[in-house]
Amino acid sequence: MAKQTDRRINRTKRMIRDALSGLMEEKTFEEITVTDISQKADINRGTFYLHYQDKYDLLEQSESEIIKDIRNISKQSLQSVKILNGSIIDKPLPFVVNIFEYFKENAVFMKAILGPKGTGSFPIKFKSVLSENLKRIKKTIRADTLVPEEYLISYIVGAHVSVLQRWLASGMKETPHEMALILSKMTGMGPAYAAGLRKNERGI
Repeated sequence: MAKQTDRRINRTKRMIRDALSGLMEEKTFEEITVTDISQKADINRGTFYLHYQDKYDLLEQSESEIIKDIRNISKQSLQSVKILNGSIIDKPLPFVVNIFEYFKENAVFMKAILGPKGTGSFPIKFKSVLSENLKRIKKTIRADTLVPEEYLISYIVGAHVSVLQRWLASGMKETPHEMALILSKMTGMGPAYAAGLRKNERGI
């Protein structure tokens, strides 16, 4: 019975989150009311307040759940460090594929909070997670950077977030694997190589 209750609660919370996501495609977060969310989710206001104090609590809990999941996925990155020096232009890092798959599975909400009508708080949290992950990778590799580390990390993180936003906004035409490979080429070989302005170490 407990499992059935948990599933019902999770399903209701997902409906509420999806309702918020749908509304954020139409109006800004500040313009959205609990009544709007309840009507969109086809529930009464009482049901909403069983799970959230207000719309701000809904947004905070939803973002926290997403960040927690992304942190767990990012932990896999250290297992992928071994292949960083391999053929990165031919095979994407597994954890990057998993990130894109997760974004696709949660596309409605991700598109809303990363889109133009989002609050702006999630991109900051997301970039923080990516920065922490890159710093962990850097410590594991122990390689000397050619530019100040803080600028390098900022550059890579900004590029990753922008690519994810573009992919979501354009309808996710490419598969997660294809996107991870595109990102691996741009990150591993640099923009000049990706733009066809420079050959890689294999002369290709």
